[in-house]
Amino acid sequence: MSRLNWLWRLLMTGLCFALFGIGGLLLSLVWFNLLIVVVRNKAKRRMLARRSIAASFRLFLNTAKFTGALDYRIEGIEALRSERGCLVIANHPTLIDYVLLASVMPETDCLVKSALLNNPFVSGVIKAADYLINSQADTLLSACEQRLRQGETILIFPEGTRTRPGEKMTLQRGAANIAVRCGCDLRIVVIHCSEHLLDKHSRWYDVPPRKPLFTVKVRERVAIKQFYDAESQEPALAARQLNRHLLRQLTSGFALF
Repeated sequence: MSRLNWLWRLLMTGLCFALFGIGGLLLSLVWFNLLIVVVRNKAKRRMLARRSIAASFRLFLNTAKFTGALDYRIEGIEALRSERGCLVIANHPTLIDYVLLASVMPETDCLVKSALLNNPFVSGVIKAADYLINSQADTLLSACEQRLRQGETILIFPEGTRTRPGEKMTLQRGAANIAVRCGCDLRIVVIHCSEHLLDKHSRWYDVPPRKPLFTVKVRERVAIKQFYDAESQEPALAARQLNRHLLRQLTSGFALF
């Protein structure tokens, strides 16, 4: 029975990711191009694109859960949905971390790697949603500040890439620098997967012997004023201190699982 269960989950995992890839292409080629033609207002078009992305992610996750490919739960979902004008900082253990969070944050912004613009499955999604690109160094900070002042949230994975299993977590300082220089609070989110699935060294077909459970725990909101006073501190020093705090909070969060 356990062998049959594994084979079923392998088949369903392949099916779910085929649907994910095909859905991404259809959204990029059809729906988002239609939005560009029909909806002339950029802000409204961006909102519709992001809500479409969230709806498609919920469909993917519900399909994966219904078929038994995986299971997931999100604790503190209302805190995420109600956030405004802050950074959402999360660890990055698996390939679908963004999917999990964006599925319940339909209007969130996201800081993405420029390399993803060359991926045909997601490039159209990124452009339609008008996500921030991390290679745009000269305008990134001002763009973040503008969007935060408009009440948007920005999702950032400060590790920069998926966590390498067995290695010590390290954070890039970009998220802390944005928080300090834009004067915004941060909401910490810890993501955990019960099995090795879709991590840095795994392929989609490396299905574990047991059904994986993805757990998302929404933790405290960090007030930037605890770490930065513009009248008495250097921004670079404050960013280093904040980055160390974020690292402690993300790593200590694993004790909750």
